[in-house]
Amino acid sequence: MSERFDFTGDELAPAYRAAVDAIEAGDLVVMPTDTVYGLAADAFKADAVQRLLDAKGRGRDVPPPVLISVVESLDALATDVPDNGRKLCEEFWPGPLTVICHAQTSLLWDLGDTQGTVALRVPDHENTRELLSRTGPLAVSAANRSGQPAALDVYDAEEQLGDAVAVYLDGGEATAGEPSTIVDLTTDTPRVVRIGAVSLDQLRAIVPEVLTETGESADPTPDTSEAKPEDELTEDKPAEDKPAEDKPAEDKPAEDKPAEDKPAEDKPVDEKPAVDEPVDEKPAVDEPVDEKPGEVVGGEPTDGAVVASKQDEAKTTDPDVRPAD
Repeated sequence: MSERFDFTGDELAPAYRAAVDAIEAGDLVVMPTDTVYGLAADAFKADAVQRLLDAKGRGRDVPPPVLISVVESLDALATDVPDNGRKLCEEFWPGPLTVICHAQTSLLWDLGDTQGTVALRVPDHENTRELLSRTGPLAVSAANRSGQPAALDVYDAEEQLGDAVAVYLDGGEATAGEPSTIVDLTTDTPRVVRIGAVSLDQLRAIVPEVLTETGESADPTPDTSEAKPEDELTEDKPAEDKPAEDKPAEDKPAEDKPAEDKPAEDKPVDEKPAVDEPVDEKPAVDEPVDEKPGEVVGGEPTDGAVVASKQDEAKTTDPDVRPAD
């Protein structure tokens, strides 16, 4: 039988006690995060993690992210974190940023088919971080059945998960509702797997070399931008920029004196292709827009996170990966 506890205000002792007892017993707990509500289990109890996957109706190929209470725990769970990736963690934690790292090989856990990686996040929710400090790292995915919208309040989570969860912590409505941004740190250059609450511009303000989901850098087409910088800024109205300058000679004069101005008429006509060429450059200008990922996986309160392995990035579009993570 499930229990529900108020997770707001100052009287939180009963809620903490019940949640800690449930986690230690290998049971599941639903708790609020700064993104969406999360379904949590002890990250170091394989049977508890499997219970979490079963409750959501998902397989081991979509392992849950892991929530930690402080940035300092990063090196205890991950290894070979590049300096630029560490900068992102220090800047956006606590907050809606999930990072995929190489997992410490000495850890005795089984989160699913992670391919040796782990997705980590520190949620920006004071009460939840306090709970994490008492339980240790928790495997946390969005509190919903796989394929369903992530729960934004405890009642929605309870309706979807029912008695599969031992303890529900009611922290009110999750106002953010947007999954965390997921960045892969398993290579020297951070690469965005999913854009969520943290934008690409925010990431690049800290680490300019961050790659987009398709592997593009901040300046994927330097030649084009150098050749026609003004056209890039006004590509919505390419025909008004330069064609307007050349047409005056063609528009009226050509109509008034067709026979006399033929020579002048022919030249502008020949130049048109050169004038229109900038319009063909739009694809190069638009390439950076591959940041769009509002897609990837949204579910885990980090949203998801689901992307514990690079092979599963395609699945990160599942709303479940918005981990509180």
